[in-house]
Amino acid sequence: MLHFFYSLFFRIALPFVLLRLWWIGRTNPDAFVRWQERLGYVEASDEPVIWVHAVSVGETIAAAPLVKALLRRNPDIPVLMTAMTPTGSARAKALFGDQVRYAFSPYDTPGAVRRFVDRVRPRALVIMETELWPNMIALSEQRDVPVFLINARLSARSARGYERVASLVRPLLRNISWIAAQADEDAGRFLRIGARPESVSVTGSIKFDVEISDEIRSASSGLRQQLGAGRPVWIAASTHEGEDRQILEAHQQIMLKHPGALLVIVPRHPERFDDVAEMARSMGLVVQRRSVLAEDSESRCQVYLGDTMGELLMLYGACDIAFVGGSLIERGGHNPLEPAAWGMPVLSGPHIFNFETIYSRLDAGEGLYITPSSEALAACVTQLIADKGRAEMAGRNALAVVNANRGALEKVVDGIVERV
Repeated sequence: MLHFFYSLFFRIALPFVLLRLWWIGRTNPDAFVRWQERLGYVEASDEPVIWVHAVSVGETIAAAPLVKALLRRNPDIPVLMTAMTPTGSARAKALFGDQVRYAFSPYDTPGAVRRFVDRVRPRALVIMETELWPNMIALSEQRDVPVFLINARLSARSARGYERVASLVRPLLRNISWIAAQADEDAGRFLRIGARPESVSVTGSIKFDVEISDEIRSASSGLRQQLGAGRPVWIAASTHEGEDRQILEAHQQIMLKHPGALLVIVPRHPERFDDVAEMARSMGLVVQRRSVLAEDSESRCQVYLGDTMGELLMLYGACDIAFVGGSLIERGGHNPLEPAAWGMPVLSGPHIFNFETIYSRLDAGEGLYITPSSEALAACVTQLIADKGRAEMAGRNALAVVNANRGALEKVVDGIVERV
């Protein structure tokens, strides 16, 4: 019954959702492009595909090693990647070019999902992390399409929320063929809210299998030379509204002790690039935007704004210390393993419930610093700049945690291939 009301609500809301999409598209044309795909009107596939759904940029990046492995293992089976956001779709295209197909995922109404499934003819649906869309999962299962929830995580907060709608969630989970959980805690929560015990495995997080190519390493080295090889450089990545000012204020405090220090700031959402640049300038900071070529300006700027897409991993490599955003506010944090894989100290705010297992392992491995405020952030970065030995030790510890937890990717690929 609850599933019926869910679908009814989504049908009623759909015109307003489309209207909002059109409104956003007035200033951001990418948001409204190919809107028909969101209603299931996608290009038909000549042969069954492996459908990989990743809601946004973070999940798309996490899915990249998995998709590459599937292409290597089964080159004759086409892969379709879907995302809910234009940035997620753009990132997938930047990663894979013409190796895979792309589409926006359908809105979760029975009609949109049915049209989508009938056209793409999936032989398997691979969902990244915790995207539990009732109609997407139920209608795929009705077509005998195995559904895999990969790199699955479930925070205590989310589990409590799902328990409030148990009559909707329990049958949904029982339609999932395999839940590859990141950790024992995640697996336990999925079982508690209704997953079948035989469908749940603990594989670890495929995010530990992060790869840094020689091309990225070379680009990072070149950028560091432009920024100034001898000056301290720290990065605040995937920042959100509400924490940018705190980070910029922390940087002002850091410059009192280290006048040559440079902050590389990378807002999570592209529509905020201009606002963050203006905020930094209004605070009296000299700003250089990565997207704007300006001869010899990088060595003189105090804030370097990463306002390009798909370069975060490279930008990490040009820095000495990394703060991972979405954590000074109650957003839940973002993936800290990319800076850890570079062997640098990882800093975060206190709100990390979206990645609690990963953060706890970094903390146990002494590669993490939790900074609950702007003042604490400034003090921590200042100390790490002054004590290079301490910073290098924390970086080695963070990298050791990454290396110790690699291997989930092969387990996940083996599990998918066995079940397709």
